[in-house]
Amino acid sequence: MGIDYFVPSDYHLKYLASLKPEMVFSKKGENPVLWQRILRARLKELLGDFPRKKVPLKPKILQRKEFRDYFRERLVFTSEPFADIPAYLLIPKNVSLPVPAVVCLQGHSPGMYISIGEARSKHDKKSIAGDRDFALQSVKEGYLALAIEQRCFGERKETKQKARAAHGCQDAAMHSLILGKTLIGERVWDVIRGIDYLEGRKEVDKKRIACLGNSGGGTITFFAACIDKRIKVAIPSCYYCSFSHSIMRIYHCVDNYIPGIMRLADIGDLAGLIAPRALIVVAGEKDLIFPIKGVREAFQQTKRIYKAFKAEKYLHLLVGKGGHRFYKDLAWPVIKNQL
Repeated sequence: MGIDYFVPSDYHLKYLASLKPEMVFSKKGENPVLWQRILRARLKELLGDFPRKKVPLKPKILQRKEFRDYFRERLVFTSEPFADIPAYLLIPKNVSLPVPAVVCLQGHSPGMYISIGEARSKHDKKSIAGDRDFALQSVKEGYLALAIEQRCFGERKETKQKARAAHGCQDAAMHSLILGKTLIGERVWDVIRGIDYLEGRKEVDKKRIACLGNSGGGTITFFAACIDKRIKVAIPSCYYCSFSHSIMRIYHCVDNYIPGIMRLADIGDLAGLIAPRALIVVAGEKDLIFPIKGVREAFQQTKRIYKAFKAEKYLHLLVGKGGHRFYKDLAWPVIKNQL
């Protein structure tokens, strides 16, 4: 027997192969609306308890700056008790209000300031060069942009715990699990509260709200759109990929994991929760952690569900020639068409 004979991945992958997720959509006589209703409720259970009651947002504008083409507000609002959200709001000039709004989500990065195109280091410049300045892109297209700081990143990173994991998401993700929650669920709730805030702004067209994010931001974009129907256009970048090709085979941060999700559904079926709203999947042909083969395989299942809703024209797969990044030149013409 070789040294790798006893590796745990052999067991887990064989166990995975024997699983048939409970909520796989079957086009033979399946009622897509009923299927969706059941799956959404089950997914919410796996994501962990959402607060039963929304607390007042109590928004505070801390700063307002004027730029040539837009105004930028620095603000904070309350998501739930003990969880306030710092954010930037970019409001375009010379447009007829109200306008569509885009919730912008960074992934594993130094913080939300990447979304507004501010570079504080060489690493930041490289990140922005990967088209991650989402809020700037949105406002240049004439849309209002809300860039929120995701839990564990930037201004919300852990600082009080004395012994901390090297990855900023590790400790919070594990603490969430032991409390019967998930970090994905907590971040999704922040997006829900961000949309609540946007709906209170007179500049926002409440019927045209989009969500855009790359990598870890793509993760939350995806699941927020699965849960909150107010998101009319979802643009998850470099996340959508079958779990069997990505997080079951390749190292990922622990904040990607939802206990029991593979017993329920894989990504191709979960994406059906977004139908008939617009879903624009952005992927990199050379993405090493979300392989394009897994993206394309999952997309075939999502297409079947969108077809059942007669909504194929609202489903798009855009593949850039590079790796794990956003592709604004591919994405924005399609986003604008859908918004």
